Amino acid sequence: MLNRRLFMAAAVAGALVTPSFAQSDTVTIALDWTPNTNHIGLYVAEAEGFFAEAGLTVEILPYSDTSASTLVANRVADFGILGSLSLFLQRTAGADLVATYALVQTETGRLVFNADRSDIQTPRDLDGLTYGGFGSAWENALIETIIRHDGGTGQFETVTLGTSAYEALANGAVDFTLEVYTWEGVKAELDGVPQRAFRYADYGVPDQHTNFIGSSQAYLDANPETASAFIQAVQRGYAFAVANPDEATDILLAANSDSLTDRAFVRASLQALIDGHYLQGIDGAVGTIQAEKIEAIGDYLMAAEILRDGDGKVLAERPDFSSYYSNQYLSETGATAQ
Repeated sequence: MLNRRLFMAAAVAGALVTPSFAQSDTVTIALDWTPNTNHIGLYVAEAEGFFAEAGLTVEILPYSDTSASTLVANRVADFGILGSLSLFLQRTAGADLVATYALVQTETGRLVFNADRSDIQTPRDLDGLTYGGFGSAWENALIETIIRHDGGTGQFETVTLGTSAYEALANGAVDFTLEVYTWEGVKAELDGVPQRAFRYADYGVPDQHTNFIGSSQAYLDANPETASAFIQAVQRGYAFAVANPDEATDILLAANSDSLTDRAFVRASLQALIDGHYLQGIDGAVGTIQAEKIEAIGDYLMAAEILRDGDGKVLAERPDFSSYYSNQYLSETGATAQ
């Protein structure tokens, strides 16, 4: 999907200087799913003492049926892992959400199908086929864009299956689905399930940060130093994971021994995040939110009439998307490689 390149991450890890804060604070962060490699920097920051050095006690809240974005907006959690779609939809509808850290520098999702499907060569071949989906308007807009960009009509059947879509794809019950390459895609590779895929950005969909760490503006305004201390410690954690993948893998496994038991899979997933320049961009960025990506995906969602106001009405006026995020809590020396 992306050219795999070796690069030096130790420089970033060394450049992230621990900020000095006198106060000792407790910070809570809600996960968006059960622990996985997207969360690895949090567990590294805890185990390596980065949070403690910043004067923080951090509680990683267990995943629950209530979304992290809802927990943050309602002040149940100080920070949360926010999916890009959740950020835009809930913020536009009036929720108090602000992205403060880009977990990945480029889109981790892809449209995937079984490799033996000789009838699928380009996206327009998906016309008339069956998609195993997850029940959001975003999926339909995304897939229609990909197919139409390739000259198709964008007409396909949808069966809403949730995470069962991956099993349905493997046994041929559906023709294609969407997956996170760095997790489900890596698992398929290790399980010997050959796949082929279309990358969204190659077919008319703006590239984006798939997910973020975010907070509420109310919390950020009331706790600016704590927010900076937390985000910069997290930044160090992810930079450490890139530079020390074996050690970071063991840290994640040790912290989640009840749910993560396959070390080879977790290690391969982390390597995919590293090689694909997801955790650290080609430009060396760790955690930096790119304005052009926010604006582009915001405009895309606006044009697709996915964004709605607090009354559920399709948004009539373009919001100020620059207010949806902030880079001010990142380390200035650690935002890019030096």
